Amino acid sequence: MKQKVILSSIFFLAIAFAANMFAGTTKTKAVAKSSTKSAPAASKTSTIDVSKSYVSWLSKKVVGQHNGKVKLQSGSVTTKDGGVLTGGEFTIDMKTITCEDLTDQDYNKKLIGHLNSSDFFDVNDHPTATLKVTKVLKLTNKANSYNLTGDLTIKGITKSITFPATFKAVGKTFEGAATITIDRTAFDIKYGSSNFFEGLGDKAIKNDVELKVYIVAN
Repeated sequence: MKQKVILSSIFFLAIAFAANMFAGTTKTKAVAKSSTKSAPAASKTSTIDVSKSYVSWLSKKVVGQHNGKVKLQSGSVTTKDGGVLTGGEFTIDMKTITCEDLTDQDYNKKLIGHLNSSDFFDVNDHPTATLKVTKVLKLTNKANSYNLTGDLTIKGITKSITFPATFKAVGKTFEGAATITIDRTAFDIKYGSSNFFEGLGDKAIKNDVELKVYIVAN
């Protein structure tokens, strides 16, 4: 009888030992499996090279048009996976507005003075404009192409805009370009708009302004 009890005890001890071994093996495998998960892609922030980046503008009248450029004051873009755009923010120096189509220096100076005034961008009170990207949609049917949504602030007024853009790695730098069309009256730039002034005739200035952004980031 005593021998049977001893054998039974040995049998249950063997089962318990085997169960512990199995549990330990299973736990080890689970840990090993979890360690194979890939780490999330690291985000990179690159600074805008303001000496190579700019915004060009085009404003049309009923008869004629004017165009020029504005410099960027600062900015940055964020990327992942070696060059996929994930965000960006830019500050535009409104005091650097130029006109490129008027060759007469007096007329050119007069136009720039008017653009700087409260009739247009009021640069004394609002020396900068900003654009902050809030949503990035990478297009799958066209290389390096995106639809971007961002908050554009001009004269202290912020509006959400959506626009197409391209962005790509070029060597150790990034290059981006975007075309943006805005309704200037949404930013309280109403001078010469037939929506707000009557009898302008061929002196009326169209509400839509085309902005083309070109950036280089390091």
